[in-house]
Amino acid sequence: MILSVEGLHKTYGKDKVLKGISFHINEPKIVALVGPNGAGKSTLLNILTNLQQADQGDVSILNKDNKNPEIFKEISFMQDNSVLYDYLTGYDHLQFIGDMQGIESKKLMLTAKRVGMDAYLKKKVGKYSLGMKQHLLLTMALVNDPKLLILDEPLNGLDPTSAIRVRDLLLEEHKKGTCILLSSHNLAEIDRLTPHILFIKSGVLIEENIAAYEKIFYHVLVDDQERAAAILKDNQVRVSYKDGKFIFSSEDCSLQTFILMMGEHCIGTLDVEKKVYGSEDRYQMIYMENGPEL
Repeated sequence: MILSVEGLHKTYGKDKVLKGISFHINEPKIVALVGPNGAGKSTLLNILTNLQQADQGDVSILNKDNKNPEIFKEISFMQDNSVLYDYLTGYDHLQFIGDMQGIESKKLMLTAKRVGMDAYLKKKVGKYSLGMKQHLLLTMALVNDPKLLILDEPLNGLDPTSAIRVRDLLLEEHKKGTCILLSSHNLAEIDRLTPHILFIKSGVLIEENIAAYEKIFYHVLVDDQERAAAILKDNQVRVSYKDGKFIFSSEDCSLQTFILMMGEHCIGTLDVEKKVYGSEDRYQMIYMENGPEL
């Protein structure tokens, strides 16, 4: 068992932030934690890493209690940049970790180069941009080759080039056998990283495999909508209709079957738009009153 979370509760005053959170990660995979600001994502990550105490519940990491300091030899937690010191250099931060965990200077430098921050490693953090600070935080999290990597908004403040580089690094880590739990608002990047998502809403988790929900929908324009609608009804094909187009799932009717069906009745297919259901669509359905039109 890599991570076991059972019945976590956390209250601030009258505000119940976590209401019996439970989930398990049994094998190395990338899992995304998603929710709007204030949903409790950072609180949950802080409790997992014993930076905050839950009011109730248990957490074990790699079959050890999360209060056991030995776990930090095998896990890393990338927090936000408030943990950095402006008057120290990037290398000072890495060297502190190296001294604490017995990591050689050569390994520190290699990790910094891998992340792409070796050029400014000797500069003081106070002169870093937000993206440079994110690079340092990620380097700090990777130097000990963790078995479990926990990341709080790792893509925050990154330009597109840096975001792609970080995404590739995380995929490389996963291929090496590292389990990754990350929170992020960047749903497009999440879709590129993993189908495994924990949506947090009103203090509870909705655990989903987006791949299980993933469907292909076709939005099709034809030149005789009235006759087409009658034909689809006769053939018991489930469709909806919006903005002059028929909308149907590939599970209900293949595109080829639809076009052939229309062709047999001399109805022309004028336009086809293909949409793939992803985490953004699911997010809208969970958090927004008006979900996506699929």
